[in-house]
Amino acid sequence: MARKMVAMKDIASACGVSVATVSKALNDQSDIGKETKEHIRAVADKMGYFPNSAAKALKTNITKNIGVLFVDDAQSGLRHDYFSYVLDSFKRKAEESGFDITFISNNNEMSYLAHSRYRGFDGVIIACVNFYDPNVEELIKSNIPIVTIDHMFNNRIAVISNNIQGIKELVTYCYEQGHRKIAYIHGADSAVTQNRLSSFYRTMESFGLEVPEAYVKQAPYRDTEGTYRATKEILELKDRPTCILLPDDFSAVGGMNAIREAGLRIPEDISIAGYDNIAIASWLNPPLTTFEQDTETIGALAAEKLIALITNPRSTLIEQVVVDGKLVPGKSVGKLDKA
Repeated sequence: MARKMVAMKDIASACGVSVATVSKALNDQSDIGKETKEHIRAVADKMGYFPNSAAKALKTNITKNIGVLFVDDAQSGLRHDYFSYVLDSFKRKAEESGFDITFISNNNEMSYLAHSRYRGFDGVIIACVNFYDPNVEELIKSNIPIVTIDHMFNNRIAVISNNIQGIKELVTYCYEQGHRKIAYIHGADSAVTQNRLSSFYRTMESFGLEVPEAYVKQAPYRDTEGTYRATKEILELKDRPTCILLPDDFSAVGGMNAIREAGLRIPEDISIAGYDNIAIASWLNPPLTTFEQDTETIGALAAEKLIALITNPRSTLIEQVVVDGKLVPGKSVGKLDKA
């Protein structure tokens, strides 16, 4: 037998009060006594009352549901070593504020904007997508509250990992270990990659170091095969570098395989560094020198900013928030006795 839906009038009858008083108690209004409020809430809980979210949304214009747009090229989903931690932090912070999250599917006939409106999302978080996709641009230009992660738009809040700092600290660390010939295999073109690549050239220039064109290669993030091939090309150079910065810790496995296949040792013959400080970084042999992005803070801040934009749009600043990370010295960068 289906369970009977408990209404406010049922609670009012059981408590001997008016429906208006029950409503005030359940909505935590301050113009009724504490004892009365607690009694009504206890009775409501015992009777199995559950607020009608659709009806509540009509009154508050807030559904308590946030959309998450996350589409990475590798189709790794929540197995993504970096964004899985960011989104987990985002989810926990959103749930603390009473919001649910729903992923926006790209496997249907609706656009991202149409899907968001169909679901009645209060706001949307966007991470790891092609931000130049017309579907994404349509969503960005809509009136739906939006926060982006690792990409900036003039009229949207963005939470960004400090990629400029990350590469600067990695290059500086390698330089301090005596390396002067440093190569860089960067990820596919994106705002993140552009910042990292600019930081690489700028930091090398600040040390008075030239970067041969052959020292800079591209391989997709989290692509071990692509990084393997790019590393192999660099190792075949007549004047090869003493250190290679790889796109990320996951793809570093491909670079390490290419180095060992060439009969070279890490770091005795050539040094490498990764990026992200995912769990695998410390398990590799040798453990990677890498840069840790603060996924906990990035995710939590993105949730806080989006919820503020939803609940208090007039006083919420449209801003870009940059989150610092930290260098994690491993054992994959050797110290050279001389430049």
